[in-house]
Amino acid sequence: MQTVTPNRTGKTMIDFQTSPDRYRHWKLTIEGSIATLTMDVDPSAGLAPGYELKMNSYDLGVDIELYDAVQRLRLEHPEVRSVIMTSANPKIFCAGANIKMLGVSSHGHKVNFCKFTNETRLSIEDATEFSRQAYLCAITGTAAGGGYELALATDHIMMVDDGNTSVSLPEVPLLAVLPGTGGLTRVVDKRKVRRDRADIFCSIEEGVKGKRAVDWRLVDEVVPSSSFKAAVQKRAETMAATSDRPLDGKGVSLTPLNRVIGADAVTYDHIDITFDRDTRCANITLKAPAAAAPADVAAIHAQGVGFWPLAITRELDDAILHLRSNETAVASWVIRTIGDRDVVAGYDALLQRAASDWLVREIVLYWKRTMKRLDTTSRTLFALVEPGSCFVGFMAEILFAVDRSFMLDGTFEGSDLPPAQIRLSEMNFGPLLMGNGITRLATRFLGEPEAVDAARAMIGKDIDAAQAEELGLVTGTPDDIDWQDEIRLMIEERASFSPDSLTGMEANLRFAGPETMETKIFGRLTAWQNWIFQRPNAVGENGALKLYGTGKRAAYNQERV
Repeated sequence: MQTVTPNRTGKTMIDFQTSPDRYRHWKLTIEGSIATLTMDVDPSAGLAPGYELKMNSYDLGVDIELYDAVQRLRLEHPEVRSVIMTSANPKIFCAGANIKMLGVSSHGHKVNFCKFTNETRLSIEDATEFSRQAYLCAITGTAAGGGYELALATDHIMMVDDGNTSVSLPEVPLLAVLPGTGGLTRVVDKRKVRRDRADIFCSIEEGVKGKRAVDWRLVDEVVPSSSFKAAVQKRAETMAATSDRPLDGKGVSLTPLNRVIGADAVTYDHIDITFDRDTRCANITLKAPAAAAPADVAAIHAQGVGFWPLAITRELDDAILHLRSNETAVASWVIRTIGDRDVVAGYDALLQRAASDWLVREIVLYWKRTMKRLDTTSRTLFALVEPGSCFVGFMAEILFAVDRSFMLDGTFEGSDLPPAQIRLSEMNFGPLLMGNGITRLATRFLGEPEAVDAARAMIGKDIDAAQAEELGLVTGTPDDIDWQDEIRLMIEERASFSPDSLTGMEANLRFAGPETMETKIFGRLTAWQNWIFQRPNAVGENGALKLYGTGKRAAYNQERV
């Protein structure tokens, strides 16, 4: 179970930390360079009461385990080059998201659930593309809705040709909602299924099987039952042979985070979070280490999970997920950093020098994914650059992920700290792309490409408030006299707005520039599903989600809106 003690509101807190010895729904086995992730959902181990996870259906708890497994395969098992995703149930690969769970869940939980599952599916694709750890899906039995969407996230889909096994996206005809984890987008964008065929496929409950599924590009190959297991193994070996992951590499053990959750604070080793309940604000402070960066790659591996860039990335990832799910009334996150800029610059330089090392590659990719999680978080994001801050290199990326950033011009009265400065590196100009496929600086300066060039010319230099404002790197630079009032008024103003309109506004403004499969999933899909999850046709007393399994047909309002 992923639940822990109740939080201050009396609601059960969702914990995103787990480990293979605690899994209830997945089995992870490794043989040489090939891992197998087997879905075997425990019906009685749902995240909340009120439903059973029948037919290998899933809820957030199932996906928390899957996300943990994907992370561990990348960081703990460098020898793994391909991953087979399969099911322990020969008749049902996966029935998708549990309908009863959706029926009893709050609107907010449904939306957060879909967002997390989307991010997890994208992390699978990210592992295939960038970690050279390819995913293969072996379907036996029904793969319906979210079950097929899980398959769609893999690089290659194999299906047993037994006359019964099929793939389907039946949400529209059966439940009056959309496939919630990118199915519509991946069918036409990733698998390039013809639009009219996709329309048919998404309008039928029974799905598609056999040769037709291959002809329509819904799967890559179908194999007779008698030779299916051998064919899957051979395909996994072929995929593994193209990887550059080190067969003799030693992984990093992802030990439990040192985290303490209180009524008005959350603390980690490198992150402190405090809450101002009156203004509905979370103050998040990321701390640099006292020790300088190690000298070389060998020292990185020796430090393992304690290597600061990996440690703080894991903590920030967990903090984002915790705040999203358990602090839903918090309107704004205010992010600060504190520590020696030169120390952070040393770690940033080491990550660049050692970029070809498999572990360093994984750490940078993990920070990249965590910044993407920040991008898609439905909270107002602010960053404050104050004396003692260390927004340097990869840490400076936070400044370009937030909605507004402010930098103190000068110092605070009575402080002996030098004026605030920021420092850019090559990390801000390529390795940490957004979901739209370009850097945050390129997104920020979409109409001013020369501003990106001007910022690049400042790589490695300490940039003070006046220079940062001239370069457009921050929103404003109040002085000591105005600082407290400006920040306070900004936070109070944000807390007075409608959370719904803010979510829509921020999501639209954050993703300027090119549209990709990823931005479509988080933009189009999330927006539409958010709306549909509130419509009576889906969630009303006579809606499809409420009546599912009762034998009664939903009564729809037939007006098209």
